[in-house]
Amino acid sequence: MTRQSRLFVISGPSGAGKGTLVAQLRKEHPELGLAVSATTRSPRPGEVDGKDYYFLSEGEFKRRVAAGEFVEWAYVHGHMYGTLVKEVERLLAQGKSLILEIDIQGALNVKKVWPDAVLIFIEPPSLEELERRLCGRGTEDEQSIELRLKNAKHEMTLADDYDVCIVNDTVDRAVRELSDTIERYETEGGK
Repeated sequence: MTRQSRLFVISGPSGAGKGTLVAQLRKEHPELGLAVSATTRSPRPGEVDGKDYYFLSEGEFKRRVAAGEFVEWAYVHGHMYGTLVKEVERLLAQGKSLILEIDIQGALNVKKVWPDAVLIFIEPPSLEELERRLCGRGTEDEQSIELRLKNAKHEMTLADDYDVCIVNDTVDRAVRELSDTIERYETEGGK
């Protein structure tokens, strides 16, 4: 069976477990590409331009936004972050499928720019479980958790805009479903 390289966009509410699933998936499938993002923040010690991020001045980033060079971009924590079209094209040209783990707004924008992208929504089994996970992190204060839960309720209404929804009830099962979904889209176009 011939495999077709695809752009997979994975997103979902904060606390749904996207990062955990993507990390596990990439361990099992190291052939999956991961785009190097661009950012306006300064490099941290040990970070290398073009490997960890493409480090751009704010002026250069805005120029590239105006020129339509980004698949998606957003302001995050006072800095601009985004995925360059040329980065996606470079990896797909190598015959690699590519994963973008980005926020929901960015995912929906990717679909406008890259209609063949496969949007995968990761959702928690319930809002109660999401709250337990957010509290269990120990990194959020009560106000932040309430805001994330409020945002999650809205974000979960957007799941119908995605090609695939995966409930992250257990990591092993959800990774298996994610892996099967990617294989199905690469070999059968998602049918």
